[in-house]
Amino acid sequence: MTTVRWKMFADLAEAAGGRTTDVRVSSDATVRDALDALLEDREALGDRVLDEDGDLKEHVNLLRNGSAAEFSEPVADGDELALFPPVSGG
Repeated sequence: MTTVRWKMFADLAEAAGGRTTDVRVSSDATVRDALDALLEDREALGDRVLDEDGDLKEHVNLLRNGSAAEFSEPVADGDELALFPPVSGG
């Protein structure tokens, strides 16, 4: 089994019920598998990050170890995944 840590920011953390959580996935899991594990008991978060087709909504950023990630990438034990909405400022 592989353990990855999810970090959520802004309103996504609120929908998830917290800013961080660890999930366990199989040793051959992908980023998508880790997201599915995260969303298993966080339906409100799923509605915020996935569109009707199950794809990541355009306005949500997904990172793996600090770099942009794709659903098909494999995850490794100890990886940090992050979800956050766009950031604006001035």
